Amino acid sequence: MTQMLNVLGICGSLRRDSYNAAALRAAQGLASTAGLTITTAEIGDLPLYNEDLRTAHFPPPVERLRAQIQAADALLFVTPEYNYSVPGVLKNAIDWASRPPDQPFAGKPAAIMGASPGVIGTGRAQYHLRQILVCVDALPLNKPEVMIGVAHERFDADGQLVHAATREHLGRLLSALASWTQRLGQP
Repeated sequence: MTQMLNVLGICGSLRRDSYNAAALRAAQGLASTAGLTITTAEIGDLPLYNEDLRTAHFPPPVERLRAQIQAADALLFVTPEYNYSVPGVLKNAIDWASRPPDQPFAGKPAAIMGASPGVIGTGRAQYHLRQILVCVDALPLNKPEVMIGVAHERFDADGQLVHAATREHLGRLLSALASWTQRLGQP
């Protein structure tokens, strides 16, 4: 039997009823069919990035996130779109985790997805996030792109992804992430 790949899911929304958190839960539910397990990183307790804090020591929540990234075989970023870009909380997490020493994003396979009530479903944020990931030397998967538009029609009142075509597309992303991770020589 093939070893399940360990993926760390990083959601850029802290909102309790977030479509993006629901999309990450949907990915977790589909993960085993692609040979993945997905755990979720907590980023809501990270302090705002401050170089003075970093040079003194990494705060414990930052140490935890860096260790989770390092231990993961791959990453799955799930981002909303705020003002045509990634939310500050997600950028803050990346800024903290990407600092030396032993920057854990380097060489790490990554996939990006997002959900929005808007029609283009986080497209602009995902392109900005892709640029950020290239800068920190992560290896983002090119396709498929999962931009869940009109999310209020794709998820039910309980946050379940009920749109069959979107579930299938999400499954393709997870399979592609597994293949990409294996191709890059991860376990």
